[in-house]
Amino acid sequence: MREGDCERATTTSKDGNDAHMDFSRYLSPSAYHEGTMKACRLHRIGEFTTDTVSIPKPVGEQLLLKVEGCGVCGSDIPRIFKLGTSKQRYPLTIGHEFGGTIVEVGEDADKNLVGKRGAIFPCIPCRKCDACLSANYAMCEDYDYLGSRSDGGFAEYCLVPSAWHFVPSTNPDTPGEALAMTEPCTVAQHAVRKGGVTAGMNVLIMGAGPIGIMAARWAKLFGASVVLSEIVEEKCEFARAHGCEVIDSKEVDLVERVRELTHGRGVDVAIEGTGSGSGLGQAIECTRTFGTVVMMGNPASDTTIKLAQHSQILRKELSLKGIWNSHYADTPINEWHYTVRMLDEGKMKVTDLITHRSSLDGLPALCSGINDHSILICKVMYVPEAE
Repeated sequence: MREGDCERATTTSKDGNDAHMDFSRYLSPSAYHEGTMKACRLHRIGEFTTDTVSIPKPVGEQLLLKVEGCGVCGSDIPRIFKLGTSKQRYPLTIGHEFGGTIVEVGEDADKNLVGKRGAIFPCIPCRKCDACLSANYAMCEDYDYLGSRSDGGFAEYCLVPSAWHFVPSTNPDTPGEALAMTEPCTVAQHAVRKGGVTAGMNVLIMGAGPIGIMAARWAKLFGASVVLSEIVEEKCEFARAHGCEVIDSKEVDLVERVRELTHGRGVDVAIEGTGSGSGLGQAIECTRTFGTVVMMGNPASDTTIKLAQHSQILRKELSLKGIWNSHYADTPINEWHYTVRMLDEGKMKVTDLITHRSSLDGLPALCSGINDHSILICKVMYVPEAE
């Protein structure tokens, strides 16, 4: 269905009743690429501005997505203020955690996609290297990436390479900002899966940020008992208020508390989400013999561990597993599609973790406040309707 061919389409709502989606609010296809939009672009390290640019026109298999939400990732702040874009390409529209509605497609794409809502898988793999040929796209040796190497989701519209990147939602009631949480939520799911978490296990998660909280929720969905560790009091309070059991390891001996909770056994799986040497060391100490430590957090400046902790890896024959992003292939399971399914079914909650919402005009200043620590956040989201 091309935009402009009809004004309304029928979908099935969560309760099974027919619901009408009004497409009359969209522009005609020709009007999109004649118009302009706002986008938050990085021009050089430290220069992140809201600009007016042309709305891109999809060609070939490309899709034009009207962005309904785009999350600020923890990696976006150092990208803006310290590191720059991955290939030092400027100006570049930042933002890789996003979702929305397809409003126009290229001449080789399926016209029936217009009006569909969903999340976007931002990795653009080469499809030629060994990793890609084995469907391990996160390990691609020569990838592109929406939001760090190509223009991403901090814009009113984003050009998506093809329908392959589109993860459709089947529930019209799923908020756009929930779809924008698909990427970090799937990273959390991937960590839990890599840990082999199953029903009846005890799981420790180091770090009570948004991914840590979502990992705890996944572990509970999988049937495990979960506790988080955190050293920032405000994060402890936030996580507790959102249904998590949290140990303030700045105030309590974490290893001793975990022993108490597990009757001296230790946890089956520890997921290290801080990227710090101290966090990794404590995860090692808290894990039982033959247990698993999943290394999820990006490494900080100091990632050394103590000699005794290194020795425990050997003596307890621990399995240490690194993870990188998530799995986007149907075998054994497409984690992205599973996340959206759980969001659609209401079994995974994410929007309650959003503490700040911003328009594109306000986003640069908000990111600056996050960078200088004058603003304490759990999750920041660009949403078009925000003030």
